[in-house]
Formats: sequence, C-alpha cells, structure tokens
Amino acid sequence: MTRVPGVGRLTAALATATVLCLTVSGCMTVHGELEVLPGATESEAAQALKDFTDAYNAADKAYDPALDADRVTGSLGAINQAGLKARQTNSPEGNKAHKPLELTDATYIIPKKAGWPRWFLADTDSNRDEDGGKLDSRWLLTFVRTGPDALWKASYLAVVPPSQVPEFTLDADGLATPVEPQSDELIVSPADLSIAYTEYLQKGTPDAFAPGTATSGWRETRRTTRRAGFSYQYIDQPLSGSTFGPLGLRTEDGGALVFFSSKHFERQVTAEGLKPEVNADVKALMTGEVTNSLTKERVSSQLVHVPARGEAAGSGGKVRVLNRLPGLVAAKGE
Repeated sequence: MTRVPGVGRLTAALATATVLCLTVSGCMTVHGELEVLPGATESEAAQALKDFTDAYNAADKAYDPALDADRVTGSLGAINQAGLKARQTNSPEGNKAHKPLELTDATYIIPKKAGWPRWFLADTDSNRDEDGGKLDSRWLLTFVRTGPDALWKASYLAVVPPSQVPEFTLDADGLATPVEPQSDELIVSPADLSIAYTEYLQKGTPDAFAPGTATSGWRETRRTTRRAGFSYQYIDQPLSGSTFGPLGLRTEDGGALVFFSSKHFERQVTAEGLKPEVNADVKALMTGEVTNSLTKERVSSQLVHVPARGEAAGSGGKVRVLNRLPGLVAAKGE
C-alpha cells in the first residue's frame, strides 16, 4: 500500500539546469528534471527499509559504526554513529547481548515532489517495545536520497503509539503532500521550528508549544534541578542545515506532521573538592579532562504536529511534540 540550437545558448542552458536548492525539501534540477514525481516506488521504499535494518543489525552486533555509516544521516545518523563509537570503545569485542531489530507491518507514505533530494516515511512495527509488547508502538522512519546514484539513508526516527499517527493528505494516486520548509500556512513553518523550539527552551517564548514532557516539563526539570556543590547551565541551539533540515507531510486535519532537529548542551560546574561524574559512555566521547567542569553535547530529533493557521486561530491550537529522541554525541572536560 502506497500512501503513498546554438552552442553558446546550449552551454548556458545546461549551466542553468544544474542548480541545487539547499533546503531538504528543495529541488535539484539535473538535465531539465522538473517533473513532479513520487519520492520513491513502494518496492524502492521496501528495499531501503531492509537495507537500513540489515546494516543497523550488523553495526549493533559488532559495535562498529562503519557498518551502517552509509545508511544513516541527519540527527539519527549523528546519534547512531556516536552511540556505536562509545560502545565500540567500551566493548571492542562487540555486543554479546545483540538482538536483531525487526521492522515489520510497514506502510510507506511517499510524497510527490520535483528534483532532489527525495524522501519518504516508513510507518513500521518493531520488536523493541520496552514493555515487552504489552503496549503497541509504531516506529516512524524517514529516508532521504540526495541524487539518482545515492543510497537511501534513514534521517529521522520517532516512536509513537498508533493513535498518534495521523491520517495524511493523499491524492488520487495515494501520494502524500510534502510541506515546504518556508510554508506560511502553518502556525510555525518547518524551517522555523528548530529556532522556535530552542528559543522556547531558553526563554519560555514563543508561546507556540503545547505543555508536555519535552516542552514545559523539560523547562521545569531544568529549573528545579538542585545538587549541593553543583551548578547547571543549559544552552539550546537550532540545527537545520545540511542533512538536518526538517521534513513534513500534510495531514487530513489541515496541519502537518514534521520532523526537525536541535542541539543541546548541559554543563555541570562543581565547587572546589567536587568533580562531575563521568560514566563510560560519556568518557568514550569526551575530550579534555574533568577537573570541575563537564559539558555534554546532545543532538535531538523531534516529531511534532503543527496546526494550520486557521485551525490555531479558531481553537487555540499549538505545536504538539509527539516524540523526542536525544542522543549524546560529544563531551568536554575542563
């Protein structure tokens, strides 16, 4: 199921026809390729999911980031590669408790667009439910391909209950509608989500996000974190360039489901005679030596539902964070 001629003038025309738009949902025109096409066929999407799963399992079993480096990108790639690097350092013999990841019952939501990069969303079931399968969840993975000869790479992952997977806006061919990064039809454009989210975490404004554990709850946790002899500092930065750009799809309610990335720093500074604790994973990714300061750097991906402007005006709708996936990517001791 798919949710799925003069020489001088010719030279100038060919030069004009090789323009790359740098946003993720932009386009690249190669040899006049301007036709709006499906981001992938269903068979291509299924093969991409299989190739990712095979590479992920090989890398997880060996704790070797090189084994899936060409199948991940963006925030998922940053988190995956840093995690494997840390585990390889701490367990060079590999993962003795490896359990193969299985992604089944896949539905592919495939948007139509012109040029490159192209992408699609895989809505899957996994064998990694933390509660042993008592409560079902869906793994939503985005796959991006930057050109006709490039590999499909997984760029975002979100784990949500089935009730949080919306109905997507599909055309007569079952193809989805992507949201342009600069779209002004939503209360926050996808291109501005990372900026808005990190400014909210720092200042409490803009007031565009619904209360929740990844928004008001996280701000409160930071505010109330106390430990004798320790001070905590937090810096949040937008992350949207290159492979970290947002990806969004129109939903039947008029809004959109959007993935976006961000970066977060947590610094612990201690009083004289105390030292921040450094666990094995942090130590494996750390530069410098901890005396009285430790800074942890994390990359995070968020899956949000963004209401349309009209919907927000009529009902007070706000951006809802459906899932947040953070991962440690670096640390610095001082």
